[in-house]
Amino acid sequence: MSNSWWEIQVLCHPNMEESVFWRLQKFGCSGTATERKEQSYLIRAYLPQIKAQALDLAALSLWLRQDAMILNLPQPITRWQLIDEEDWASSWKQHWQPTEVGDRILIYPAWLTPPENSDRIILRLDPGVAFGTGTHLTTQLCLESLEMRMLYPSGATVLADIGCGSGILAIAAILMGAPKVYAVDIDPLAVESARQNRVLNQIDADRLIIEQGSLEKVLEMAPEGVDGVFCNILAETIIEMIPQFAKLIKPKGWGILSGILLDQAKSVMEPLEENGWVVAALWKRQDWACLNIRRA
Repeated sequence: MSNSWWEIQVLCHPNMEESVFWRLQKFGCSGTATERKEQSYLIRAYLPQIKAQALDLAALSLWLRQDAMILNLPQPITRWQLIDEEDWASSWKQHWQPTEVGDRILIYPAWLTPPENSDRIILRLDPGVAFGTGTHLTTQLCLESLEMRMLYPSGATVLADIGCGSGILAIAAILMGAPKVYAVDIDPLAVESARQNRVLNQIDADRLIIEQGSLEKVLEMAPEGVDGVFCNILAETIIEMIPQFAKLIKPKGWGILSGILLDQAKSVMEPLEENGWVVAALWKRQDWACLNIRRA
């Protein structure tokens, strides 16, 4: 007899997407996916029925409404229903198709057969419960910034992905020629997802080292520092890490920072400047910003 799953749907303002993803993942959901609905986003996520009751889902709906109030955004609409186990995996996957990013990358869902002949680098991905499918604007901004960096690597040999999620950025860096990347995430489920995607893309474990942790873990693994860092996480977390960038990034190194709303950019740029960093470029798409930084 098959188990049942809760299918949770959240219709929200685009600027709430990252917050909703975080909330759903903390709640224990799997297989999140986003679909554009006119001026809003429809986010789907799935949870085994045995892990939540209707009252728990009502509480989740309340938390999402409170998150919207804090962000001064319109209230999201949350609905849920029970579906059979055999339907849950395919239900979210059907909304995610191959995605071209920048000039070089083609992100291909793991359950689809990739093309035999393509002029793009094919990055195969099964994100599982981890953030990072290539559809979110912050991920695309980071990938495009990384692509520009890898065209002119300037001797960069060791990179770090902090808050790696599905591992999409770290894997892209390897596929574009980075000799070694350290990838870390505080979520053990994200670490497992990134490791599975490493295997899916046939990358050696000694080239892409994936561990649970944050910036301190990278310093432990690479005490001499790294040539470049990319972080696609919450702005508040980036701000907390800025004072340690000087220990982590070599004197001629660089950073790519995203997960930052445009109205948060100034609050990130100020501590960067105070700690001796220059924002060499600010890329934006809709309401999201990506900062490309180097030492002053």
